[in-house]
Amino acid sequence: MTDSMRWNTILLTILVVLGIGSSAEATPGMLGTLPHGRYVCALPGDAGGAAWRELPDASFRIENASTYRTSDGSGIYLMTGKKVVFTRGPMKGVRFERVGNSTLVRLDDDGKRTKVRCTRGGTPVSG
Repeated sequence: MTDSMRWNTILLTILVVLGIGSSAEATPGMLGTLPHGRYVCALPGDAGGAAWRELPDASFRIENASTYRTSDGSGIYLMTGKKVVFTRGPMKGVRFERVGNSTLVRLDDDGKRTKVRCTRGGTPVSG
């Protein structure tokens, strides 16, 4: 078992004990982690201007294990299958769906996709 897998097992155990990871939404799929690096978040632009409108306040950096960092501090996320939920820190409660190796789509409170895309290392892509 790798250190990353061991950390994920420990993290899931803690989250379940705290009641954070015990919902039906959080449990399907295998635990995973996102590729490390800066995720740039943006909304689609329009035909008369830029293709994307970057949202600097929504961008974040994925660090080791299941941690992330924003300009407001750091926290922890949980990825099960294609679902990502930020469970601690400044983005607590924010949810995404992974649509590619380096792209996340933000979900609304009902779990439906929004237009916000976050892409690792650069320009957001449609998904």
